Amino acid sequence: MNLLIRSMTEDDIPEVIAIETDTFSDPWTGEDFKRAISEPNNRYLTARADGRVAGYCGYWGVAGEGHICNVAVMKEYRGRKIGYHMMVHMIAEAMSRGITSLTLEVRRSNTAAIKLYERLGFISEGIRKDFYIMPREDAVIMWRRWIQ
Repeated sequence: MNLLIRSMTEDDIPEVIAIETDTFSDPWTGEDFKRAISEPNNRYLTARADGRVAGYCGYWGVAGEGHICNVAVMKEYRGRKIGYHMMVHMIAEAMSRGITSLTLEVRRSNTAAIKLYERLGFISEGIRKDFYIMPREDAVIMWRRWIQ
């Protein structure tokens, strides 16, 4: 499988929305992604495999920190390290843009994602009670500090 990781464009959004809707109970809209990719402090990437978007990720840059808002891989492509490669690429780009630390929230029950983030150097630093809805669940707050 050839994997191409590149900046998300508006042309990618319909495929991104399909993955977003299939993955999350409270998905972002196309307008949400258009706004996110148009903001110069944010960075959004897609991973293309077999001629289509197989995954995407992105962070919002605020005061030298990056808040990772989105990470998803199409169900058919999970288990192929696409999430890992996207995140490595995103961390490298964040470093090159002067981002000093990254944070994210993840469902407490999403052990696969938590293991991925730990492999990438993220550490659990707290819980956000009832952060997620549909179904209601706590979020684990994870940080990767001083990525420089």
